[in-house]
Amino acid sequence: MRFNYFIIIFALLLTSCKKHEGCTDASALNYDAAANRDDGSCKYVGVNYPYELDVPSQFEQLLPAPSIPANNPLTEAGVLLGRKLFYDPILSGNNTQSCASCHKQANGFTDNGYQFSTGIDLLQGDRNAMPLFNMAWNYNDTYFWDGKASGIENQVFEPVANPIEMHETWPNAVAKLQSDDEYPSMFNTAFGTETIDSNLVTMAIAQFERTLISGDSRFDQYIRGEISLTPSEFAGYNVFMDEAGGDCFHCHGDINNPLWTDNIYHNNALDATFSDLGRGAVTGNAADNGKFKTPSLRNLSYTAPYMHDGRFATLDDVINHYAVGLQNSATVDPLMKNVLSGGNQLNPQDRIDLKAFLLSLNDPNFVTNPDYQAP
Repeated sequence: MRFNYFIIIFALLLTSCKKHEGCTDASALNYDAAANRDDGSCKYVGVNYPYELDVPSQFEQLLPAPSIPANNPLTEAGVLLGRKLFYDPILSGNNTQSCASCHKQANGFTDNGYQFSTGIDLLQGDRNAMPLFNMAWNYNDTYFWDGKASGIENQVFEPVANPIEMHETWPNAVAKLQSDDEYPSMFNTAFGTETIDSNLVTMAIAQFERTLISGDSRFDQYIRGEISLTPSEFAGYNVFMDEAGGDCFHCHGDINNPLWTDNIYHNNALDATFSDLGRGAVTGNAADNGKFKTPSLRNLSYTAPYMHDGRFATLDDVINHYAVGLQNSATVDPLMKNVLSGGNQLNPQDRIDLKAFLLSLNDPNFVTNPDYQAP
């Protein structure tokens, strides 16, 4: 009798760890049990599991471990919840705009080629939407062009309540989530409570954003020994690294830094005077005026326009700025060594080669990865 009893219990345990046959969402495999809804979607119950980042081999070899806060570890349920929230317009004042409205995957999680994003009230900001990828390796953990947010969780807070973006109050946003048919159970699976608050919302979205990893460009494949660069791409890397040439590596790194950014704030000689103080407006230090965060050089084909204010429509415009368009100012970075002569004066062939190298940092798999699409 006892033997048969244990067999029955063991069989029930095995059954509870399987996906319900009628559930159409493969993500249900991440849970102990999934009950099918009438419409075929999954209602998640049971335990949560740690989420394993798919870290590119060159990241593992060249970079420290991802920076994941101890109070918000990555979990399967947390990432799935954050992904759903990222794409859900429920967080906006009129339920028309989501995080993904201004951070589109096909555009490297930037805003579809627009210089400035438009909020729900048809108002525009004055800065270009930054791309979202490889954020788990941003070791100084500051965000936005001026670094005003410390931690991804805090970065998520602002757009919801910002009157020129999603223009919602957090109490209203939380109330809408609390009354939703799915969110309370998803929060319970992810965080152990059906009582939703803004902190848990931002923690979930931050978890999803930390999974956005771009590491499979042609140059990555070259580093891994899978392909050879074209002669122009290889020459362009040499221009990039040449202090008497492009001299780009001081801020954007080199073959040993697959992030292609130092995640630090620089005045890159865009303006002689500043209409936007950038980092200086955050720190209150005049020495920081005109400084903005160094963006990654990855996925440049998808993330135009360029610079904090989107002033350059094309990559050629950016290269020409550093060649002949530098503007001197009191806080210009010492790394802009050619500012007094207007730029590095690259010849036409060097500019072509440099562009070829920069385009080798495009990662087409990143902008089509189904794991990053709306669930």
